[in-house]
Amino acid sequence: MAQFVNPQPLIAVVGPTASGKSDLGIALAERFSGEIINCDSVQVYRGIYIATAKVPKAEQRGIPHHLIDIAEPTVNFTAMDWAARVRVCIAEIEARGRRAFLVGGTGFYLRALASTLCEAPEIDGNLRPRLQALLERRGPEHLHRMLQRVDPAMAEKYAPRDWPRIIRALEVYFSSGRPLSNWQRETPDATTPEGERLHYLVLNPPRDVLYERINQRADLMVARGLVDEVRELIASGVPPDAKAFGAHGYRRMVEYLLGKRTLEEAVEQMKIDTRRYAKRQWTWWRAQTRTYWLDGFGYETKTIEAATRLLLDMQERRREITEQTK
Repeated sequence: MAQFVNPQPLIAVVGPTASGKSDLGIALAERFSGEIINCDSVQVYRGIYIATAKVPKAEQRGIPHHLIDIAEPTVNFTAMDWAARVRVCIAEIEARGRRAFLVGGTGFYLRALASTLCEAPEIDGNLRPRLQALLERRGPEHLHRMLQRVDPAMAEKYAPRDWPRIIRALEVYFSSGRPLSNWQRETPDATTPEGERLHYLVLNPPRDVLYERINQRADLMVARGLVDEVRELIASGVPPDAKAFGAHGYRRMVEYLLGKRTLEEAVEQMKIDTRRYAKRQWTWWRAQTRTYWLDGFGYETKTIEAATRLLLDMQERRREITEQTK
C-alpha cells in the first residue's frame, strides 16, 4: 500500500482585537514546540508599535515570532504579499520539526493563505479608506446594497455583513470597471494545501468585558505616547494616508495632528472604531468553517487549557487515522 500522508493541522489563533490572541499563541507554542507567525496587517510594518499590540521581545518567552516588522510603513503590503511569505515560513518551521501557529485578527490574510484568489486588477489605493469610512458611517448593509447594483452575482454570494469580502469586490469593480464575478469566472478560487488543513481557534470573551478592555487599552496607548509616535512617523516622511496608518488608533491620531479633531474626540472615536471592528471580526469568524470557539480571553488559564485539549484531541485523531491507513 502507498504511504498515506496525514498532514498536521495548521492552527490559527484568532478572534477580536484585545482578546488575548498573543497570550494564547505563546502558551500553545510553548506546549507544542511551536513558532508564531504574525497574522496582523499592521504588525508587519516597522516603526509602528504603540497601537499594534506587538509582543515585546522580553515577553515572547523565547518563542520565535515571524513576519513582524518586515515592511516599511510607506509600502502597500498586501494580503497576497503576506500569503507568499507565510507559505515559505510554514515550510521552514515544519522542516525543523516544529509547529507553526498563525496568530492575529486579519481575516483576509488567512483567506489569501487558504485560497488561490482569482487574478484581479491593480487596486486603487484610495478606495479602501473611502469604503471603510462608508462602512463606519452607514454599516455593512449599505456596502452590500452598493454591491448588489454593480455585481449582483457576488452580492448574492456574500452575506450582508461579510464586509471584508464586500469591500474587496467593490474595490475590484471600481478599479477595473468589471465585476469581481467576471474575474472569478476566468480564474476561479481554489483551496490551497494550507487551506485544506487550516483550523481556527476563535477567542470569544464576554462582549461587555472586552469593550471595557478596549477602552482602557486606548487610554493606555495615548498615555504611552501614541501621538508622539504618529507625529514622528509623519515627520520622517510617512504620508498621512499611508496604509500603515489604517489601524484605528493611528487613523484617528493622524486626524488630530491634521487639525480635523480634538485629541478627546480622536480618542473617543478610536474606542468606537475598535469596538465596531471587534464586532465585525466576530462576524467574519462565524462565516468560516473548522472553527473552535473558546469562551474566554487568551490569557485565562481555562482558555489555555481548553485550547490545549483541542489540540491534543486533534493530535490523537491524526495518530489513529495514520495507524488505520498503514
